[in-house]
Amino acid sequence: MAGGGEPGIDGVETFEILDYSHVDIGEKVDYDQFPPAGGQHYPTWQNCGVYAAPVMPELAVHSQEHGAVWITYDPDLSVTDVQTLTDLHTPGSYVIVSPMEGLPSAVVASGWGVQLQLDEADDPRLGEFLREYEQSPNVPEPGAACSGAVDQTQEEVEAALSDETDARRN
Repeated sequence: MAGGGEPGIDGVETFEILDYSHVDIGEKVDYDQFPPAGGQHYPTWQNCGVYAAPVMPELAVHSQEHGAVWITYDPDLSVTDVQTLTDLHTPGSYVIVSPMEGLPSAVVASGWGVQLQLDEADDPRLGEFLREYEQSPNVPEPGAACSGAVDQTQEEVEAALSDETDARRN
């Protein structure tokens, strides 16, 4: 049972997110959860979609603020399991799928203030989680965009920020 005595999805943890202000692009946020399930973030967001490399947490958290569910997975997950997760994103959906090192379980689904850790990519609770929390009205900015912003990986964003810093020095 989830809070308030209502039936919920077994294993979902909930968190109270008190600070969801913007931080300067390039600033690293120390999140209370890993992977993040809300908090401070960059003023722009990660486009919803499937990424073969890690994305910037500070961008993905902004997407969560808009109602996205961020599905992270262990980079050692099998190709079949990665495809199972990839198939959860469809054009226009509010889903981000990306690998992440050091996860507490093989797959972690995180929405704004909610998280579900899973051992298997095909766990039926993942679909339940998406039905419950994708585009939830219980986020700070429900209905805000999940496209039209950043579609680069963490490595690409960090390289661009490094180039920008170098250009300012010269």
